[in-house]
Amino acid sequence: MSEEESLLSFPCAFPIKVMGIHSQHFEASMVMIARKHAPNLGEGAVKSRPSKNGNYLAVTITIQAESREQLDNLYRELTAHSDVKMVL
Repeated sequence: MSEEESLLSFPCAFPIKVMGIHSQHFEASMVMIARKHAPNLGEGAVKSRPSKNGNYLAVTITIQAESREQLDNLYRELTAHSDVKMVL
């Protein structure tokens, strides 16, 4: 699908939810990856919520998406991380 056919209009605010093992460094690692692809990550762009039993952490990072390629590259790097279980 080309950018002309995309349902998104760039630039746009785009939330990405990453779920993974709840560890001391999980959120910081996800933010570090997001910053590589969206260096202008602003204050309040990151929200976290632990699972009911605290074994997992859901981190929502809202980036200013500039292109489909940027989002694809970010998704690829997030899903390659060993602690990540799912990226939405």
